[in-house]
Amino acid sequence: MKRASMPGQVLATFCMFVVGVYFLLPVWWLAVSATKSSSALFEGNAFWFAEQFSLPGNVQEVFAWQDGVFSRWMLNSLLYAGGGALLGTLLAAAAGFTLAKLPFRGSAGLFTLIIAALLIPAPLLALPQYLLASSVSLDNTFWAVFIPSVVSPFGVYLAKVYAADSVPEELLDASRVDGSGEIRAFWTVGLRLMSPALVTIFLFQFVAIWNNFFLPLVMLADNSLWPATLGLFFWNSAQNQTFYHLTITGSLISVLPLIAAFLGLNRYWRSGLADGAVKA
Repeated sequence: MKRASMPGQVLATFCMFVVGVYFLLPVWWLAVSATKSSSALFEGNAFWFAEQFSLPGNVQEVFAWQDGVFSRWMLNSLLYAGGGALLGTLLAAAAGFTLAKLPFRGSAGLFTLIIAALLIPAPLLALPQYLLASSVSLDNTFWAVFIPSVVSPFGVYLAKVYAADSVPEELLDASRVDGSGEIRAFWTVGLRLMSPALVTIFLFQFVAIWNNFFLPLVMLADNSLWPATLGLFFWNSAQNQTFYHLTITGSLISVLPLIAAFLGLNRYWRSGLADGAVKA
């Protein structure tokens, strides 16, 4: 293979640098702004620190404001995202394994519908989901947000594609000869071999639920059930200078679990995503 020319390498490096700055600049601004008081946000250089380092005080004020409601919002986000991603990953794994290894009449058509569901924007489904939740008196409850969050068409797609080539039929046949039923074969064989893809599904689902805004906005009126994204939105919409530094510091705190999830699962989700991209 021919090596890239020096001008080409320089151009590619420059483009990567520009793209990196484009994505990291808002993160830098958020980190810097969280160290400023509300008045200092509008003074001096927006992308550099102020003379007074106010981050510890800002963090303390965020968690103390309105009797610590932000702590409740963060806990809600963890419950929605963590529980929804965990259950959604399990359901996606079971559905993907069934479609790949236990085909039935109509399974191909069902998989086509799942692929088609990937094309539907999630906000478009918020109103029908609200009407369904309202009809069974689940609106303005924890379950109104949690139940829709466990459904992941992308997770089913990735699990099905990964299971098709990563779970050998010979192992499943051997487990059946040993007396295992299909459910036990899925738990003992399928889940273990699909683990890289499942970590990827969990991470993508966790991020999607954590950043979900429109569904909680439609479903929830009780602010004690709000996730952090919705609570920060209402702080920001107050148009009060008192909330500016609270909103920015709260936003910085709210992205820390996402960073921790990416760093902690980094080597697993990259391998699962790469394998799912080449298996078909």
